[in-house]
Amino acid sequence: MVTKIAKWICIAALLLTVGFWPSAVNHQLLLNVVVCAGALVIVMQAVRVKEYRWAVGFIALALLFNPVLPVFRLSGGLQLLLVAACIMPFAISLSYLKTEPLLSIPSITNRNSKSQSL
Repeated sequence: MVTKIAKWICIAALLLTVGFWPSAVNHQLLLNVVVCAGALVIVMQAVRVKEYRWAVGFIALALLFNPVLPVFRLSGGLQLLLVAACIMPFAISLSYLKTEPLLSIPSITNRNSKSQSL
């Protein structure tokens, strides 16, 4: 649930940045923090479900939007295209990266039970 919320927040932040591009440079630090943190949350999810390619991709996004050492400034057409393109991995990960539900505590009487928690 936390990862899904993080993905939606990152998508919304990137869409708002694209929508309000002329004033986006004033909010670059906030965008970098939000997208970097969201990407790191998704990296943890991808590692948990053993999708290492997705983890590497979102590590690259986290480095691209690194708030400590910014890679690019939010100005110009190429940067706008880059920000718009970064929406796609978050959107695709909503349907592709899914964490499996945790199983309930195993029964004492049936050790091989794979019942799911309610």
